Amino acid sequence: MKMVQTDKAPKPIGPYSQAIRAGEFLFLSGQIAADPSANIETQTDSVLKNIEAILVSQNLTKKSVVKTTIFLTDLTHFSKVNEVYTDFFGDHKPARSTVEVSKLPKGAAIEIEAIAAF
Repeated sequence: MKMVQTDKAPKPIGPYSQAIRAGEFLFLSGQIAADPSANIETQTDSVLKNIEAILVSQNLTKKSVVKTTIFLTDLTHFSKVNEVYTDFFGDHKPARSTVEVSKLPKGAAIEIEAIAAF
């Protein structure tokens, strides 16, 4: 296994890695927006850009993503998140789970983790 770190995405806020490569898979830790006071669309866009920066640091693209998990503090934002998510991934449709949670770090409204394949 190999720890992955890039300066193009926020540093972890705890004792974990931005991502870990294990064999032919890259497991990305959950990403939150730098500005949790922003609206849900802006937060979602920021999170997806963080994910893309980590992918690019490993010579991967968003089409390498095979699974995402979205954590939302309010499922009424589901459709707004889907719009930004669809714009980001386009025709590529990774497997996905979406879960409502009571709180996220730093007051964020969304966190997304991903698994990508080399």
